[in-house]
Amino acid sequence: MDKAPAARDRGQAPRIVALRRLGEEELAALNEVGQVDYFEDLNEGNREAFEAAMASAHGLIGGKLELDEAMLERSPNLEVVSTISVGYDQLPLEAMNRRGILLCNTPDVLTETTADTAFALIMATQRRLVELSCMVREGRWTSHVGPDQFGHDVHGKALGIVGAGRIGAAIARRGALGFGMSVLYTARAPKPELEQHLGAEHCSLDELLARADIVCLAVPYSDDTHHLIDADALARMKPSAALINIARGKVVDETALIEALEQGTIRAAGLDVFTREPLDADSPLARMDNVVVLPHIGSATHETRAAMARRAVDNLIGALVGEGPVNAVNKASWRAGRAS
Repeated sequence: MDKAPAARDRGQAPRIVALRRLGEEELAALNEVGQVDYFEDLNEGNREAFEAAMASAHGLIGGKLELDEAMLERSPNLEVVSTISVGYDQLPLEAMNRRGILLCNTPDVLTETTADTAFALIMATQRRLVELSCMVREGRWTSHVGPDQFGHDVHGKALGIVGAGRIGAAIARRGALGFGMSVLYTARAPKPELEQHLGAEHCSLDELLARADIVCLAVPYSDDTHHLIDADALARMKPSAALINIARGKVVDETALIEALEQGTIRAAGLDVFTREPLDADSPLARMDNVVVLPHIGSATHETRAAMARRAVDNLIGALVGEGPVNAVNKASWRAGRAS
């Protein structure tokens, strides 16, 4: 049976395990409130030390956190996990809920940066920027460009956004206000603010796929969104359409996507995320001229990564010694665990 962490004495400084993506300022802030074991990375040489630190840890913070139910079993004092990310599909949330362990993430601070990345992929796929840049670099630009090198306009096109949360809404703003695009979106419920300010239209996924010139995925990964875009969904898209994925790789059936791109079912794809990361070097996606691939850089700017780390530190400190975190995924489960 799962047990909630044992209550910590008020005067007891928390023990904190920090993993990846933390700078000197963040580590200094953590050291002011507790004892910190920092692991810049995990490898075979330090895994035993990491697991020993987790055995007495009250808090875990970091990027690309490695945590499963077996580790929870070996971390009886763990109260808070603070991930330097928005997504948490790699973490055992149900097991954490049962144990009353709080999970914190970092929304808001990466919204605009990730939306920038999405729009960079939109521009690159529509105007064939990577493909044509390679043509110049490789000395294949020998005459004036003609129809074989022409791209497609972005302005005035229909932008379909699958998932109109913070990031999806930010992409919609860029499309509608910056490029005069019509916006279609899917969401569990209509978003009146998007419709009022951007003229966005709430519709079903099937209708969005059929009407959009560019389909942009901005949904969290879950059982419900696993392979949301499969062969049937791709077949419903326009042959001239492009698919943009800045969500999670497993939202798309990659085998079906490769086949759709090879057969001309859709025209192009811009991908920042993949089923397996790093992407295999021999993946067809890495060799296709009509695909733009990025190494999962959605939030990868100096400014945003620093802001994410600061937010994660604030979350952890707020949960362990303050009035509460800034952002909590499962606060109700945590409170229930505290009360039991």
